[in-house]
Amino acid sequence: MNRHFFCAVLLVLFFGSCRTPKDIAYFQGIEQLSEEQKAAMNQKYVPRICIDDALVIFVTSPDRETTAQFSPSPFGYFMPGDNEIGISATTQNLYTYLVDEKGEINFPVLGRIYVAGLSINEATRMLEAKIWETAPLAMVHIQIANFKVGIIGEVKNPEIYAIKTSRISILELIAKAGDLTIFADRKNVWLHRDNNGEKVHVRLDLTDPMIFASPYYYLQQNDMVYVMQNDAQKRNARISDSDNTRATFLTAIVSTLSITVSAIINLRGQRK
Repeated sequence: MNRHFFCAVLLVLFFGSCRTPKDIAYFQGIEQLSEEQKAAMNQKYVPRICIDDALVIFVTSPDRETTAQFSPSPFGYFMPGDNEIGISATTQNLYTYLVDEKGEINFPVLGRIYVAGLSINEATRMLEAKIWETAPLAMVHIQIANFKVGIIGEVKNPEIYAIKTSRISILELIAKAGDLTIFADRKNVWLHRDNNGEKVHVRLDLTDPMIFASPYYYLQQNDMVYVMQNDAQKRNARISDSDNTRATFLTAIVSTLSITVSAIINLRGQRK
């Protein structure tokens, strides 16, 4: 063992402990995908109605008298936080229907209608078919009023976000949350979903470019995303203040020993 070898070992240890963590970049190897894999990314997203959704439903027609019976009473469903003040409530709340635990809404004249699991277009066509028996020129417009998704864990701004549209991807949600932190495990992102009572838990790998082809790339209302910590952060979390003190003390001892060994090697070299 000589001085150069010892210094080389120290450099390897130093740079090995300080090197940049792997798997920080998203979509690694995306430029190497085949044409078939790229084609699989061009998926279409169809939002589905879920239990506890608040549906805003407007029925319009050139003949207002024929569609008047499908207008709700002044006491409709009120969104949380709104003032329940009867006829002076906002127009949207008067036309909002809550999907109950059975997956049904209670619609004027038509009564209870099962809508859970239907797409917006499917529910629209179904309601129009029922209403056309009385009002052939009626048009139905449906929108999900309480679309929200959440993200927690290793992101800069963990929060539940209200979404104005009926479509959002996991990448868009991460962007809303200010991106992942440097301590996030990009291969270990969990999606928790409630499919009308059925709990679904899926692990997503954001370093894999095929995330774009995943059926979970687009989020569903009430989805919750949890970004796990990477291994380095987990180890740091297990170290208490006393452990940090001991680690600092041991580091000082190792440094002292390294300096002592280097001095001895230099002294022997001078004697030769």
